Amino acid sequence: MTHYTSYDLIEWAKPFEKRKNPLPKPKGSEVLIRVTAAGLCHSDLHVQKGYMDLGNEGRLTFAERGAELPMTFGHEIAGVVEKNGPDASAFKIGQQVLVFPWIGCGECAACQEERESDCASMRIIGLKQKGGFATHCLVEHEKFLVDIEGLDPADVVPHACSGITVYNALEKLGELRTDEWMAILGCGGLGMNAIAIARALGFENIIAVDVDDTKLNTAREMGAVKVLNSRDEGSVSKLQKLANNKLMGVLDTFGGSATAQLAVRALAKSGRFLIVGQAGGDFNMPQVWLPQKAMTVRGSHVGNSPQLQKIIDMVRSGKIKQIPIDRRPLSEINQAVHDLENGKVTGRIVFQPSEND
Repeated sequence: MTHYTSYDLIEWAKPFEKRKNPLPKPKGSEVLIRVTAAGLCHSDLHVQKGYMDLGNEGRLTFAERGAELPMTFGHEIAGVVEKNGPDASAFKIGQQVLVFPWIGCGECAACQEERESDCASMRIIGLKQKGGFATHCLVEHEKFLVDIEGLDPADVVPHACSGITVYNALEKLGELRTDEWMAILGCGGLGMNAIAIARALGFENIIAVDVDDTKLNTAREMGAVKVLNSRDEGSVSKLQKLANNKLMGVLDTFGGSATAQLAVRALAKSGRFLIVGQAGGDFNMPQVWLPQKAMTVRGSHVGNSPQLQKIIDMVRSGKIKQIPIDRRPLSEINQAVHDLENGKVTGRIVFQPSEND
């Protein structure tokens, strides 16, 4: 084989297009992966349209962030090792691996401490480097691979993004007392994994919040004790009541103006609000509430390499409940994007590339 197939974005806000590319030969510690599973993340929708919504500040374009077209996006990647560079020996040919995509600059304090998500100059696979919407992906160093031999790659591939993103945020949220409650806002792929991983980490009093009753039913199956449709009138008081007026933690996997408004109003005094979703818009609240309610509002960006290994260890031990996976051929990428954008997906769409793509 001398070429591989990818579905690339050629122009912002346009459909992904099929392309043939020369198959790269790995050098040094590089590893060539044959992709067997590639998750479709909601942030891929932002990438396709070409910008993030900054509310009154306008837009932050991905071109401004250093993304160049054409580009193979897709940052949730699993596959088998097809070829090692001469200095790569940690993984055998044919071994199943999961790719850690949040590669930092490698030189700053955050990178040296394996806090890649705090690096200010990230070189993300699927944004700055060619990603997983392809039959093959070149990874720059074997240290960014995690062994998933014996696991289903389509099941575990979302952990490369949604899994470590919520794990990172839950660590920052901290422990809750037995009579305190947390709410997870948004029950998409990120929210479902948040429920599953929160339960695995020992959180029990979980309220799932969404605007879709079907997703809320699935959230119960994933481990949420109570649910709330935030379209309901009086959702702030209803959420407070569900939490027995002890809503001490909120994890926002949607990250829009409406979810922020709900969170800061429903939280009890000294509550913590963690935001990982990036739907966008403006964050508005009376500033005096910060001291008056002793409130913590904190953002958390993706996750770090040690956390991905911890999650896979938890999967192997059966601690994390599997979220719903919608498996599709990579050739259906544009229909999948449409379905995700229109709220027709419960759990995660995972592409399974093949030679026929």
